[in-house]
Amino acid sequence: MMTAISRRSSVQVPIKNIERELICPICKELFTHPLILPCQHSVCHKCVKELLLLNHEDSFSTDAGSECSNPGSPRSRVPSPSMERLDRLVRSGSVSSPGWRRSSVTPRVTTFPCPGCQHDIDLGERGISMLFRNFTLESIVERYRQAARAAVAIMCNMCKPPVQEATKSCMDCKASYCNECFKLHHPWGTPKAQHEYVGPTTNFRPKVLMCPEHEMEKVNMYCEVCRRPVCHLCKLGGSHANHKVTSMSSAYKILKDKLSKSIHYLISKEDQVRNQISELEVLIHETEESGQLAERRANEHFERLFETLQEKKTEMLRSIEQSRNCRLDKFKSQVEEYQGMLENSGLVGYAQEVLKETDQSCFVQTAKQLHVRVQKATESLKTFQPAASPSFDEFFLDTSKEESLLKELSFGGVPDPPMIDLSQSRVYNEGLIHWRLPEDSLPTDHHVLEYKKVATEDEAKSKWQMSDHVYGSSTVVCDLDRYCRYAFRVRSCRNGVYSPYSPEVSFHTPPAPVFGFLFNEKCGFSVERLQLSKRRDSVESVAGMAFLLAADRVQTGSYICLDYIVGDTGISHGRHYWAFRVDPSSYMVKVGVASDSKLIEWFHNPRDTSSPRYDHDSGHDSGSEDTCYDLSQPFTLVTMGMGKLFIPKASITASAGDHGNRVLPLPQRIGVCLDYDAGRVFFYDADTMRCLYERQVDCSGTMYPAFGLMGGGAVHLEEFITAKRLSYM
Repeated sequence: MMTAISRRSSVQVPIKNIERELICPICKELFTHPLILPCQHSVCHKCVKELLLLNHEDSFSTDAGSECSNPGSPRSRVPSPSMERLDRLVRSGSVSSPGWRRSSVTPRVTTFPCPGCQHDIDLGERGISMLFRNFTLESIVERYRQAARAAVAIMCNMCKPPVQEATKSCMDCKASYCNECFKLHHPWGTPKAQHEYVGPTTNFRPKVLMCPEHEMEKVNMYCEVCRRPVCHLCKLGGSHANHKVTSMSSAYKILKDKLSKSIHYLISKEDQVRNQISELEVLIHETEESGQLAERRANEHFERLFETLQEKKTEMLRSIEQSRNCRLDKFKSQVEEYQGMLENSGLVGYAQEVLKETDQSCFVQTAKQLHVRVQKATESLKTFQPAASPSFDEFFLDTSKEESLLKELSFGGVPDPPMIDLSQSRVYNEGLIHWRLPEDSLPTDHHVLEYKKVATEDEAKSKWQMSDHVYGSSTVVCDLDRYCRYAFRVRSCRNGVYSPYSPEVSFHTPPAPVFGFLFNEKCGFSVERLQLSKRRDSVESVAGMAFLLAADRVQTGSYICLDYIVGDTGISHGRHYWAFRVDPSSYMVKVGVASDSKLIEWFHNPRDTSSPRYDHDSGHDSGSEDTCYDLSQPFTLVTMGMGKLFIPKASITASAGDHGNRVLPLPQRIGVCLDYDAGRVFFYDADTMRCLYERQVDCSGTMYPAFGLMGGGAVHLEEFITAKRLSYM
């Protein structure tokens, strides 16, 4: 049955038509001993080594016996040496090279980008030895080579000259035999007679796939997280201990069924594929014609520009030449005039000869006009002035604007629009907006952020406001109004061409100015059960020795305590807001406000808690909570944990639909607003600014942000809060 299917598949898809799938993306040749990367792409064994060893020659690369992709190469008839032996040599350290550390199989560089998807591949300490060989791909490559060689036969490895053509290959002996040699080396009645044999081939692969991490174990499971085969030791205590795995037979059946259905779907859509190929060919033809037309038009435009420039150039050069000749003529005439003032030459020489005239009548007749000329020469000598200017400043051409316009001409098309990153953007009284460009997009010159207040039905629509040019990927918008919704959008500019706007995103500003503080490590901080970050912006509750010691005093039930920590800055007047994140995995965290007198009571008279009824605002269904809700207490705490937020009974929520629903999903960010003068505290979903809970609180003393943690959990203050960037006065 399998043979029939294989033959039918080979008829439908000739082996010679799949060459593009058998080419290594690095060496651009047929795969040689391909390895499967964690991203499921395949690369030649030698190519991976070259990447890791930074082009240092590996001393055993020649032993790998990589086969040439040329069908007629003599090396294609020589069986490749065992890759298992090669890998064993590498692991044992018997083979060394400049790129490997002594007593280690790990190259100096174990991370490289996958040539197929460009994701970074980290091979870890085991290096190449952790990768599986792609035996299926090797077999397909070998079949392709045999089909390409056609008349080139595989010869028997055991024959004495003259060597005969091989008729079968033994997968156990990893050698090819003619009929006579096969019978001679696999006699009936011996264990060798049970060896597995196939048609003549040079591709010998192991009969069983072994685990690269545990060399003596067969792979018998499939890790669905890493998408690779694993052995039972990998699942018991290895790197796949916490991963979901399935049996190899189940994975084989599921993956083969999926692949078969996908192939069947593609084959059934063959007419559609051919139509799409035809459409693509039409588009290719149209692209060629459109490209040629664009080239002709571009040539015409530039030719017209060149002609205009050439005309202006010729005109300007002609004007400069005419002006130069005119000035030179004037200078030459002036030089001749002044040369006449010299003795025995020109005007002076003529005047000297006239002075020799003794006839008075003749002298007067000639000397009158001559005297006028001499006087003019004398005046010209006293007030010397060049006949022309040697400067050609009037011909200076300022083309800076034109050059700027030419440089701003864009031929790279319209830039791709950026996307605002919601995970990094935060809006308080100031808005910190981050964005990112699509992958493979060209660099941009700058970005422009626009924002506006989202008007309600009673308000007039506001106009978009534009920021200055931003040359990075983020900017800060200042002076935002309180408790308003703002819309933001951004676009990029490259060579004077702007991209389309990014999709608009909206943020809600808090109802009060931001209150900046850090965690106080001196007031009631429990070093045994709380871990504070160096920046004092995160606190984590950990189970320590105190819990084990407490267990000695309790015979039944649980013995747990609430560890408090407060902010390092207090509030004595005004309206203030702060925000933070609670880890979804936290068991129990209380957040809110407390007065300085209540904190003294908590920290100087600590009481362990064995029941949720201990605290009025525990968030649990307790009777004490109902009886004292109307009393104004000097503290208010809301409970959250295990991915939930618990609203106390009889609470006032922002919307009527929330009544009766006391258990809410835990928001990603929690906001707290304290109105000291009004004596009220509000709890918000900081992302949507939806009020989850509000309550009266006694603000007779200085109020502090308060946090209580129990049994594992963590609280992280927002960066705007810890940076104390805004005044809370």
